[in-house]
Amino acid sequence: MHFYIMTLFPEMVMQGLNTSITGRAIQKGLLSVEAVNIRDYAFNKHNSVDDYPYGGGAGMLMQAEPVYQAYQAVIEKVNDCRRSVQADGAGPKEAGRSPRVIYLSPQGETFSQGIAEELAKEEELIFLCGHYEGIDERVLEEIVTDYVSVGDYVLTGGELPAMIMVDAISRLVPGVLHNDVSAEFESFQDNLLEYPQYSRPEVWHGKRVPEVLLSGHHANVEKWRRKQSVIRTAKLRPDLLRKAELTEEERAIAEDIEGQQNGQI
Repeated sequence: MHFYIMTLFPEMVMQGLNTSITGRAIQKGLLSVEAVNIRDYAFNKHNSVDDYPYGGGAGMLMQAEPVYQAYQAVIEKVNDCRRSVQADGAGPKEAGRSPRVIYLSPQGETFSQGIAEELAKEEELIFLCGHYEGIDERVLEEIVTDYVSVGDYVLTGGELPAMIMVDAISRLVPGVLHNDVSAEFESFQDNLLEYPQYSRPEVWHGKRVPEVLLSGHHANVEKWRRKQSVIRTAKLRPDLLRKAELTEEERAIAEDIEGQQNGQI
């Protein structure tokens, strides 16, 4: 999978993503991440890409043309990569289809595991990181396909949200995690939070590992884990349960917890 991040701070992005799991995946060739410096496409001797907004107001605005030229350069890289894959006979590429361009903005849809799973199906993704007071609306209309937010708050730029999204999406690419099964059983799968987990020693600070986890009975372990996921979700994220598929017993457990927390029982 190929990630292209259009940014004013390429070092910030690459230093963060070249470490830990994503860094190892890049080294293995499972992922490629390229930060494209929008300043390289400025059209003045100072390499400035911002100007005052029409109509007045506080702050500066990123201009349309440098962003557009950076985008065109990325598209050329994407097409070169696709042609190379076709020449190698490694499989067909949709040469005429433009990759999705994600603009990191608090105005967008809130990022979720479901969105990560959807985007993980793409061959390439382009992230556009804004700064200052944002980006000229005209270029956003021209190139952006998806507006995505990482939460209802304002950051100084889109670099941290882009890194969050790349990290979450990368985990779903086959081979990136040491245990490919682990991505299927983490928080938010089936709209439930992950169950509690324990490691050695069996007793720590007087607290014992639950006996069922020491039993070796896999069916009982899975049943316990499922119940704990329901309990944890009901306590911490009851909003998720509205979309979860629960048995009648699990629904009763969740409603009992909700009632206790609301002081009804």
